Amino acid sequence: MKKTLLVSAAALAFASVASAQVKVGNPMAVTGPIPDLVAPMVDAVNLAVAHVNEQGGVLGQEYVMVAADSGCDPAAAVDAVTKLVNVDQVSALIGPVCSGATIAQATSVAIPAGVVTLSVSASSPAISTLEEGTDLVFRAAASDAYQGVALAELAMASGISDIAVSYAQDDYNAALAAVFAGAFASMGGTVTANEAHEPDKASYRSEVATMGSSSDNLALFAYYGSGGITLMRNALETGAFSTFIGADGMLAQETIDQIGGENMGAATFTTSASDPSRDAFQAWAALAEAAGVPASDPFVANSYDAAFMMALAIEAAGSADRDGIAAGLRAISGPDGETILPGEFAKAKEILAAGGSINYDGGSGPQDFDANGDVAGFFSANVVVPKGSETKLTIGSKSYDPDYVWSSTLLN
Repeated sequence: MKKTLLVSAAALAFASVASAQVKVGNPMAVTGPIPDLVAPMVDAVNLAVAHVNEQGGVLGQEYVMVAADSGCDPAAAVDAVTKLVNVDQVSALIGPVCSGATIAQATSVAIPAGVVTLSVSASSPAISTLEEGTDLVFRAAASDAYQGVALAELAMASGISDIAVSYAQDDYNAALAAVFAGAFASMGGTVTANEAHEPDKASYRSEVATMGSSSDNLALFAYYGSGGITLMRNALETGAFSTFIGADGMLAQETIDQIGGENMGAATFTTSASDPSRDAFQAWAALAEAAGVPASDPFVANSYDAAFMMALAIEAAGSADRDGIAAGLRAISGPDGETILPGEFAKAKEILAAGGSINYDGGSGPQDFDANGDVAGFFSANVVVPKGSETKLTIGSKSYDPDYVWSSTLLN
């Protein structure tokens, strides 16, 4: 019903704009290891598109998001983006979701074609230096260079002095694990083991047995749908570990449902988050609630911000030509200019048309790009708690009433 309403609202708005279109590619990971996380992110992108078109479109034209599936997989991302860039002739890209997919499509397709990538959630530190001065790769979520340190600080504050580290061998999890391990050691902690594991194995009992001999605490960096749940379940079944920490790749309701909330009392996972006290978040939350989009779910606000910023950038550039979009993004995202909140596209257009400058303040946080196209951000600690009687969940088309849910606390 939610998606139908969004599409219907957009369709009505399209009648008021010109028949020409501004097309942006959206290679999200709707299949692969994290589909439950991605579903509301896609809804947020579509909501931003609807808001832009309800307010006259981009440059007076219909703002169109051309969807593709990058599958959280480098090869799939290259294939999807090749079609978006060469066949669909999109002006820019919103996505992909995962770091490995983002790096692969950028280096193989987008950068050579001069197409800007604005990722909604790819957080590997390697992305910061990926483009070698081309100014073609941006992201709306903070680098794991920050999240790894935040997680290490959380572990130390929780009284963890030694820990084993297990990470999936992919760009996102390996890079985040390296940052965490280095930060934890620099704070005086002891990393007792630091081992890569192969994704999608049927069992990790041998791995957890080996690592569990050195510590009761495990830092797990994995995607829930490609081995993370299995590894954590094996660790609990064998008694190898009693305490777990990790990051957003495990932060899904399916993790709770598969492992059992009653077994996750000593598990804490961090993720990119929003500060609910900010005016920009409150504006975003009101828009999201009206559309049935979960405002505080991981990377949902970032996804809206990315799609909305891209429309602002093209409007500021005065053209949908590929070679002007990077400058457009920087023009609408600096600390100078009149503040634009989520949903305020008509206000932004009026200011730009009058020769003024704007500064988009996102629901996920200030979207001020540094020289590498990175933004700062907020992080939260997430634990499993019994569900309140008022809580019901909708994931994709499925609505249900679980016994346990995630509870989030802002860290910074």
